[in-house]
Amino acid sequence: MRKIFLLITLFGITLVGCANNDGKVQVKGDQESVNNTPMVEITENDVNASDVVAPDFTLNDINGKPLSLSSLRGKYVILDFWGSWCSWCIKGIPEMKNYYNKYKEKFEILGVDCNDTEQKWKDAVKKYELPWLHVYNPRDSKVLETYNIEGFPTKIIIDPDGKIVKTIIGEDPEFYTLLDQLFQ
Repeated sequence: MRKIFLLITLFGITLVGCANNDGKVQVKGDQESVNNTPMVEITENDVNASDVVAPDFTLNDINGKPLSLSSLRGKYVILDFWGSWCSWCIKGIPEMKNYYNKYKEKFEILGVDCNDTEQKWKDAVKKYELPWLHVYNPRDSKVLETYNIEGFPTKIIIDPDGKIVKTIIGEDPEFYTLLDQLFQ
């Protein structure tokens, strides 16, 4: 019984992944070195709240070129935190593709790699034929911490002004319902 409890606990810790112990996040992002933006402290609730400006970051795209979140302002953006190792992320790909094709004129998806090697990430994007934008998130990046990512997949909908509309953790039908409400 004790071994089962230990295994369940370890499994839960693995799912939580990047939880922050004190509930606070240092938002420094990659922009500090680019435009000298000072460090800002926000709480877990701020990052997951709606109507909060999504912290900017810059990561390399699939071709190795820098891509910043702020470069996508002016349209809705879905940040999709996923990994090739995440079975729920992979199971959700067909529906994500359906909705991307349905509304691609109204929003952009920015897939953010989580905990893959660069080669595994590139191989997964190719294997699953993911047509949207992708960035590689190296392990020393603070993006997961900044967005307080606690489970995978996590999808964050950002409005054209750069404000968070909704954060949805897991493969949840609510995400697709919300897209229909926003774009129909």
